[in-house]
Amino acid sequence: MPKYLQEFEVSQEYKDLISTLPMEKGWLASHLHQYQGFWHITRQLQGVLSCQKHFNALNSDILIVTNPKSGTTWLKAWIFALLNRKKYPKMFQNHPLLTKNPHFLVPFLELDFYKDKDLVPELSTIPSPRLFSTHLPYVSLSKSVLDTDCKIVYLCRNPKDTFISLWHFTNKLKMEGTCANSLEDSFEKFCNGVSLCGPFWDHVLGYWKKSLEEPKKIMFMRYEEMKKSPSFVLKQVARFVGCPFSKEEEDEGVVDDILKLCSFKNLSNLEVNKKGKLSSGEEHSAFFRCGKVGDSKNYLTTEMIEKLDAITEKKLAQHGLRF
Repeated sequence: MPKYLQEFEVSQEYKDLISTLPMEKGWLASHLHQYQGFWHITRQLQGVLSCQKHFNALNSDILIVTNPKSGTTWLKAWIFALLNRKKYPKMFQNHPLLTKNPHFLVPFLELDFYKDKDLVPELSTIPSPRLFSTHLPYVSLSKSVLDTDCKIVYLCRNPKDTFISLWHFTNKLKMEGTCANSLEDSFEKFCNGVSLCGPFWDHVLGYWKKSLEEPKKIMFMRYEEMKKSPSFVLKQVARFVGCPFSKEEEDEGVVDDILKLCSFKNLSNLEVNKKGKLSSGEEHSAFFRCGKVGDSKNYLTTEMIEKLDAITEKKLAQHGLRF
């Protein structure tokens, strides 16, 4: 059984807390636990708590934040390539993205660095700017993230496509011979907010409101805009994180090279992403299913679409956020 499906051993300290939290049946793992208003699997929750307690952000840090299945893999590749473009100028010859999955190159704080109950990672030796990722909601970020000048790049995606991507992803990771999650049951859970790091709308809204208050700290991005105008958005990201493209770089095609290197077509066809696995057991190929905008219309009924649209309008429209 892969690690991501195993019941995770937690310390007594965390076990006592977890026992007091609301619990629901998970999509993939046995249980989801509600902490600070959001749902986490047991393995992730210990990482959330440890990260809150021990992670010390630096002013120069860059944090990629997403709700699960919102384009995380793509954005990780983008920003890793962006920050390392001087180090690897020959992108199609010796670039790490050619042989390593983006999740290996940009690990999750709560799932990779702080997963071990007995070990606090030593992160001070990582060269600046340090690049991390997380699915944490805004309310669960460590105090150091909020108190420093570190940058947050937040990516969201239309909830209909996010839901379908999550449904496919969790079913892909189920063990052979086990029952798949039905579309209908999963849809009801998602609408009720019971999904990994859900409720989806609360997660998005937390970062949206803070991005309006602190636009120099939080860049709020939409997956659909990345797909529609990738060159424009990539240059926006470069300026935000403090490494804008020079005119010479643009003339030499560096922007286009990064977009080509990090494209869904290129990444999904690399050998490492066809056959590799994360240390926790997830196949790399599970992170490269479709990548299209509007794929949800091939799965959702008219009634489902209307219901999700109504929830989104009720939760987000009053705050000026629409998809």
